[in-house]
Amino acid sequence: MLNRRTMTLSTLGAGLMLSLSGGALAADKGRFLEYRDLAVPGLPDQRLNIWLPPGYDTGTTRYRVLYMHDAQNLFDPALSNFNKVWAADKAMMAHAAKRSEEPWIIIGLWSPGADRYRQYMPKPAYDAASPDLRRRMDAFGNGKSIVSDHYIGWIANTLKPWVDMVFRTQSARDDTAIIGSSMGGLISLFAFLEHPETFGRAGCVSTHWPGTNPTSVDGVDTEMLRIWTDMIEGGLGAPDGRKLWFDHGDATLDAFYPPYQDVIDATIGSTDWVKGTHWESRFYPGAEHEENAWARRLPGVFDWVLG
Repeated sequence: MLNRRTMTLSTLGAGLMLSLSGGALAADKGRFLEYRDLAVPGLPDQRLNIWLPPGYDTGTTRYRVLYMHDAQNLFDPALSNFNKVWAADKAMMAHAAKRSEEPWIIIGLWSPGADRYRQYMPKPAYDAASPDLRRRMDAFGNGKSIVSDHYIGWIANTLKPWVDMVFRTQSARDDTAIIGSSMGGLISLFAFLEHPETFGRAGCVSTHWPGTNPTSVDGVDTEMLRIWTDMIEGGLGAPDGRKLWFDHGDATLDAFYPPYQDVIDATIGSTDWVKGTHWESRFYPGAEHEENAWARRLPGVFDWVLG
């Protein structure tokens, strides 16, 4: 997918050192850029894959921007942890063609391997946990400190301004979306709640509501669920034109999610957010917790979240 030719860039933004690999693809498929070894205070080194839509290099159009987590699993099976991907660029092209709209630029953020949990677990949830729940969180996340507040702050306050400076973007809140799956669903929700001025749209796919190993408790973890509902009730605010998506299946790891999602849906449903207009929650019977399942429904996610 990527041409591995590399050149060093100067420092861009606070503490942001980038190296770039880029190569032109066929004009009808867009172009990929890769940025490696981004040194960010308080975080593991970061890595980006950016997809620029067809026509970007020859036109003057300004594009809306979608931030997605787990970039290694978005585009190229050779980079994926599981040799399967969301095919996010293809889904974006299908979405744009269906709606006769311009595609969105996709900013794919790699997860940092063994540090994924501490980067994606919302810090307010960790801070609110009892000693027993925190012990289970530490066991699930290899016992390392939670840095999701630094991660989301870096995206909103450093990465996004850099993206808007370097690329032709539409930078308004409603032109900026964030989407992820599993723990990436949790961090996308956190970003949406924590930075409502930045992210006008969020997609939480197969959200890992148990927050830890789901077999560490019998049935639903009521404490974890209370933490999520408190976080949503305290941070959701008025819709104000924003859009929020949830979905899940009922196979493999997704089998644990339906009772959690039911309560989350009831919590949001009790607010002035109108389902189908401001938020959506979809159930996909038989869907597993894996990239092929997410790839199959991603065009529909895009149609609702970005439409």
